[in-house]
Amino acid sequence: MNPDQPASPPEAPQPAASPDVYTHGHHESVVRAHAARTAANSAAFVIPHLTPGTSVLDVGCGPGSITLDFAALVAPAAVVGLDRSPEVIAQARALASERGINNVTFTTGDLYSLDIADGTFDVVHAHQVLQHLTDPVAALREMRRVARPGGIVAVREADFHAMSWYPEVPELDEWMALYQQVARRNAAEPDAGRRLVSWTQAAGFSDVAPTSSNWLYATNQQRRWQARVWAERVVHSAFAEQALDYGLATSTDLARIAAGWHRWGSTDDGWFLIPNGEVVARA
Repeated sequence: MNPDQPASPPEAPQPAASPDVYTHGHHESVVRAHAARTAANSAAFVIPHLTPGTSVLDVGCGPGSITLDFAALVAPAAVVGLDRSPEVIAQARALASERGINNVTFTTGDLYSLDIADGTFDVVHAHQVLQHLTDPVAALREMRRVARPGGIVAVREADFHAMSWYPEVPELDEWMALYQQVARRNAAEPDAGRRLVSWTQAAGFSDVAPTSSNWLYATNQQRRWQARVWAERVVHSAFAEQALDYGLATSTDLARIAAGWHRWGSTDDGWFLIPNGEVVARA
């Protein structure tokens, strides 16, 4: 460097990349399952808080099916759906255009560091998001920051170890054990539902209302749908890639588990119950 020339200013530090690994990924089978979610079947506990004029931020919005239901309920208020995946945000925008809903904006962003001013939204919502994070309490603090004083943060999370099924299928036991291993290898918490009160309290909320609700797959159509979705995910999604990369399963193992899902789905009396924890926390 020429000593007669002024030194260049140091480069601004770049934010550290999030260490979070999304256990499910965005394989078509995953996004298809997420697109089947609606406010009615996946966020009924939030609906009483949504009236025309209520602004909403939906973090981890995925393909936007719940977000768009919210937008219809609160119009003309603004609704924002946020996800870290540009690909899934593109799908959400396409669905909004298809439905003709124009009071919603979909954007990418980082839940740990939202580019949103303090106290912006009446309702901040996350569905099946915290279970995939390495620091769910930090995420809840950020959600609280962007909620207006007196607004709410509403969260719903499944509890994997609380899932139950009939008839007994050894491959589903194997699936559960493998899922727990993969998720915990990602430093995530698959049994998130039971921890929501603890996490919201740790994030500084004092007014927390807990509830729970279930997804149940017990009709022929529901069983076939659930079995097909998970059989595909077991062999094709990021979950499968991670299980292989981490040395937790072989391709043969995954094929066997997928076959077990199909066998369960072909029963006439099968039952699969997914309990979900929910909280409405006042900001």
